[in-house]
Amino acid sequence: MGSRPATRVFNFSAGPAVLPEDVLAQAASEMLDWHGSGMSVMEMSHRGKEFIAIAEAAEKDLRELLAIPSNYKVLFLQGGATLQFGMVPMNLLGGKKSADYIYTGEWSKKAIKEANRFCEINIAASSEGKNFSFAPEQSTWQLDPKSAYVHYTSNETIGGVEFHWIPDTG
Repeated sequence: MGSRPATRVFNFSAGPAVLPEDVLAQAASEMLDWHGSGMSVMEMSHRGKEFIAIAEAAEKDLRELLAIPSNYKVLFLQGGATLQFGMVPMNLLGGKKSADYIYTGEWSKKAIKEANRFCEINIAASSEGKNFSFAPEQSTWQLDPKSAYVHYTSNETIGGVEFHWIPDTG
């Protein structure tokens, strides 16, 4: 695609990031006319055959890439992490009144705040006292057997804290 303009910025932030110029050029060309359909993807009905084909291809590719088994559903939802923080208790409480949360930074704080709208929160472990500089060892967690689920934020991208294991919560 030629040389990179001096004004082009490299973005290494979490979330949106740098895309190859070839990808941007393809997206730009398809913005006005998706595969000869005469319309942009943004103008298509979500019930139309063109859009359904796009969604099915995206699901197929995602299943292959991540080895998602056929007995799992794939949902494409708007709203980002904040919406998901509310959906967790709405779907996992199952009639129980509390959930265990591991507090390791800004993202888990947001998850706790949103879940608190739906249930009581038990902070089963926290690294707040050490400025969220680590993921608490599972042996230190104080889980409540009455809780519906355990929530942990596997990768606190703001503070750089990552769980290097998947907790066994029984």
